[in-house]
Amino acid sequence: MANNLIYIFCLLDSNPQLAVSTEPHGLKSLAFGNFHAIVKYVSELEFSEENLKQNLNNIKWLETNAREHVAVINLLMEEHKAVIPFNFGTIFQSEESLAKFLTDYADSLSENFQHIGGKQEWALKIYCDRKALSEKIDELSEEAATLEAQIMASGPGKAFLLRRKKTELIENELNRLSKIYGQNYFEEFQNFSVATHLNNLLPPDLTERPETMILNAAFLINKERVADFLATVELLRKKDGNSGFVIETTGPWPPFSFIYIKEKH
Repeated sequence: MANNLIYIFCLLDSNPQLAVSTEPHGLKSLAFGNFHAIVKYVSELEFSEENLKQNLNNIKWLETNAREHVAVINLLMEEHKAVIPFNFGTIFQSEESLAKFLTDYADSLSENFQHIGGKQEWALKIYCDRKALSEKIDELSEEAATLEAQIMASGPGKAFLLRRKKTELIENELNRLSKIYGQNYFEEFQNFSVATHLNNLLPPDLTERPETMILNAAFLINKERVADFLATVELLRKKDGNSGFVIETTGPWPPFSFIYIKEKH
């Protein structure tokens, strides 16, 4: 079956110079006015609506093609000031349908190019090792420190009751401190960004980490500020690492979190 569907990777606002390294992907650049769509032609055997749904359940197929999708966009990000990424598996039936989409959303797409130009998306995840934090609780919680002083000054019977009370207090304080640190981290890194996006916190069975996730965010950062952003990550790692806070940052990523395409009114 012929490759008659159009798979779109991303959109550029300037003419791309497709490198030799992109040839194995079968990439083409289609010009529509000021927009340049980076696409490849694909078969209905893989990418018709029904077949694509089936393939998304094939882990090997999904990993291979999703990795290619991001790799192509990252390659073009190295050469262009602004790249609007499309979600994996975005298909157009024809050049006419792609042209109509770009015409209908031209104003919004232009606004997005202005918004993301010269910027990078960085992902930041922060985890809390609750056991390590609990060992520092008397240093970080005035209430816990006061209760510990009372325990040390009490007889065995009262100390036993106070220790039970402190066990309950520690659990509450761990939750409180996690929220405070998560908010403080967010505000600290927000200072480096022009836009932020909060993602859902993920449970340990998805993160495959023993620590509890307390922040999952993306930051859109001007390229000239990225070095300062990363330096602050290292600074806070050293400062708070012993208290059980783990900072994980990755990037730059295609700015998926900061593309907002609005319909014409």
